Amino acid sequence: MTTDSLPPLEIDTSKAHPARVYDWLLGGKDNYPVDEAVGQRLPAEARDAARQNRQFMHRAAAWLAGQGIDQFLDIGTGIPTQPNLHQIVQEIVPTAKVVYTDNDPIVLRHAEALLISSDEGVTDYIQADVREPESIVRHARRILDFDRPIALSLIALMHFVTDEQDAHGIVRNLIATLPTGSHLVLSHAASDLYPELAAQVTAEYAKGGIQLGFRTRPEVERFFDGLDLVPPGLVTATEWGVSGTDAVPEGSGIYAAVARVP
Repeated sequence: MTTDSLPPLEIDTSKAHPARVYDWLLGGKDNYPVDEAVGQRLPAEARDAARQNRQFMHRAAAWLAGQGIDQFLDIGTGIPTQPNLHQIVQEIVPTAKVVYTDNDPIVLRHAEALLISSDEGVTDYIQADVREPESIVRHARRILDFDRPIALSLIALMHFVTDEQDAHGIVRNLIATLPTGSHLVLSHAASDLYPELAAQVTAEYAKGGIQLGFRTRPEVERFFDGLDLVPPGLVTATEWGVSGTDAVPEGSGIYAAVARVP
């Protein structure tokens, strides 16, 4: 793990953090009372959404590795939860390289779990914020070859970045660094699928000091401007990568898609 220029490990337990609330929703133990308080106020569907989102990541990562993608830049990694992305892809491509990024110091504390790579592969971790994409890319270039396809993973992250913070511009700038044949993997909470639930979740996060920017389908689709959506296109998280012989997917308030950089 590269530790150059990392800030001191200081965890603010007085404020809720998205990564720790998400950990609580998944049944994890690496969170604090302030995070649990937010989670307990959320509707029961929030736990379903966290699980659905994680399962989408599993399917998308496996599909990409099956297509021969062997480099992954995962921003907004969250607290390690088995199986982690590198475990999924290195099971298929043992030589795969994965760079993880998160802005919560508690994730750094648990980063060792993210760095147990296959013997042939590589994993790395950087503490950084997606709102500073240049620093993320600069670090990632030490591990990843930006002349070959890379999968950029933004799982349940961009709804924590508001329009005022230029969420679409951030993603556009990240994609601009990727070569042809790369992919964007993105899931995003919807404001228009279950509007009342979305409003409730947004309000409860706000009470915990976390601002959310849930978006409509057209607003989420903008993240994929100029890219080639992989079938089935932009759908809900439970619909992506599901076999036609499977049971009807459960409802989901999360949009998800994978798209190729032309």
